[in-house]
Amino acid sequence: MTRRALVWFKRDLRVHDHAPLVAALAHTDALALFIIEPEWLHSPECDASHVDFALQCLAELRIALAQRGMPLLVRVGSAVPVLAQLHSEVVFTQLLSHEETGTGWSYQRDLQVAAWCKSADIPWQEFTQTGVVRRLRSRSGWAQRWQARMDAPLQLLDGGFSPAVALEQPELPTLADLGMERHGKALQAAGEKAARRTLKSFLQVRGYDYRKSLSSPLTAEDGCSRLSPHLAFGTLSMRTVHQATEVAIANTPDREMAYALRGFAGRLRWHCHFMQKLEDEPDIEFHNFARVCDGLRENDFNDDYFAAWCEGRTGYPMVDACMRSLIATGWLNFRMRAMLVSFASYHLWLHWRPTGLFLARQFLDYEPGIHWSQMQMQSGTTGINTLRMYSPTKQAQDQDPEGLFIRRWVPELARVPLPYLATPWKMDISVQRMAGCIIGVDYPAPIVDDKLAMKAAKDRMYGLRKTQEAREEAGEVQAKHGSRKSGLPPTGQRRKTPRRKSDAPATPSSQGDLFA
Repeated sequence: MTRRALVWFKRDLRVHDHAPLVAALAHTDALALFIIEPEWLHSPECDASHVDFALQCLAELRIALAQRGMPLLVRVGSAVPVLAQLHSEVVFTQLLSHEETGTGWSYQRDLQVAAWCKSADIPWQEFTQTGVVRRLRSRSGWAQRWQARMDAPLQLLDGGFSPAVALEQPELPTLADLGMERHGKALQAAGEKAARRTLKSFLQVRGYDYRKSLSSPLTAEDGCSRLSPHLAFGTLSMRTVHQATEVAIANTPDREMAYALRGFAGRLRWHCHFMQKLEDEPDIEFHNFARVCDGLRENDFNDDYFAAWCEGRTGYPMVDACMRSLIATGWLNFRMRAMLVSFASYHLWLHWRPTGLFLARQFLDYEPGIHWSQMQMQSGTTGINTLRMYSPTKQAQDQDPEGLFIRRWVPELARVPLPYLATPWKMDISVQRMAGCIIGVDYPAPIVDDKLAMKAAKDRMYGLRKTQEAREEAGEVQAKHGSRKSGLPPTGQRRKTPRRKSDAPATPSSQGDLFA
C-alpha cells in the first residue's frame, strides 16, 4: 500500500530544520502544500506586504523542494475544502505540519482541520518549532523546557523524496490575482537564503554594537539582527538562530562581541515567552488581560486622534517620523514601537485593539503572540507590568540627538533649527518663517498637550491599580502569565566585568528588543 505524506506548510517556509519534511522521508512518496486562505487575506491584521513576502518565500521554497523531488502545490481556498479536494485527487495517508500559535482565525481553522482529519481517518501529526508548550499547566521551569528544545539536534534532510503522483502546478498567484493592491513598502529580502545571509552578517559583523544599537531607530536599522520577519514566516527556525548564536559566542575571541550576542541570545527566550501567553489564553487577542480594565478606553475612542496617529501627523516629530518610517519599510525597532503604542494609549487614550490592528498590518514581522501581549503591556492592561509612559520629546532628544531620523521622515521639518526640532511648536513665528515651516499649516500643532495628557493618564491608570479588585486580579494574571517562576533570565542585566566608558547601558525595558 502506498504511504503518501502531505506536508502542510504554514509559517515555516524553509527546508532547513524542518521536522515534517524529515518525517515525510519515511513514506513511500510525499508532496507539499501551502494554502492561501481567504480567512487570512480578509483578516483585519493582514496586509498586502505580508502576502507579497510569503509569495516570494514560496517561489524560492518551490525550487528548493523540487530539487529534492518534492512538488509544492499552492492553492487558494479555505483549508478543509482544499485538503478534501486534494485528497480526492491524490490520496494521502498522513498529514504532517508544524504547530502554530496564531490569531483567532487560524486557531478555528486548525480545529476544523482536526475534525476533518478524524472524519477522513487521516492521522495529523504536528511538530514543535518554537519554545511554546501546548496545554501548559504551569510556568514553573518553562525556560528549562525551552532550553532543551533549542539544544536538540536540528532536523536536517538526508536524501531526497520519491516523486509523488504528477499534479498540475500553476504559477504562483500575484497580488492582483488575489484581489490585493501593491503595498509600496520597501521590504527586506524574502526567503530562506536571505534569512541565512542576514543571520550570518549579524553574528559575524553587525552584532558587535547590538546592545548599544537597540534604542535608536538610526542605529537599530543595521545594529539589530533584522531576523524578526524570517522568524515570523519561518524562513529560519528559532532553534537554528539559537544554536548559531551559541556557536558564535563560543568561537569569538572578542569579549565585546560575545557580550553583545549574549544579550541577543536572552531575547530569543523572551520571544517565545510572549508567544506562550497567547497559546495559554487565546482571548488576549481580543480582551484585556486584566478584566478590571474593561471599559477603561472603549467608550472614549477619538477617531480624529486615531487618524492623525495612523498618518503620522500628530504634531510630535518623533512619533510622526516613526510612524512614517514604519509605513514605508514595514519595520521599526522595539523602543520606538513601544513609544508609538504608549503615545496612542496614554496621550491619545486610544484602545489597544484598533491601534494594534493598524500596527499589525504595518509590521512585516507581525507575530500574534508577541504583538498582542506587547500591545497590552505597553497600554497598561496586563495588570502586572510596570506602566511605561514615554515622552515623545525626550525620546527625540535621546534617540535622535542630531535630528537625522526626524529630518529624513518628516521633511516638513528639514530646515527647522536643531534646538526646536523635537518641539517645533515652540518656535517664534519669525523662526517658523525662516525655517519654511508654519506650525498649523506646513506641520500640525501638537494634537494634545503633553503634560496634561500624561497627568490625566497617570491619574486614571494608577488610580485603577490601587483598587482592591485590580490587586487581586494582578495576582491571578501573574500566576498564569508571569515570568517569575519560568526561569527566564532578566534582560538589561549588567555584566560583572567593568564596562568601558564608551559602552551604553543596557535597555531598561524588562523584555528588551523582541523584534530584533
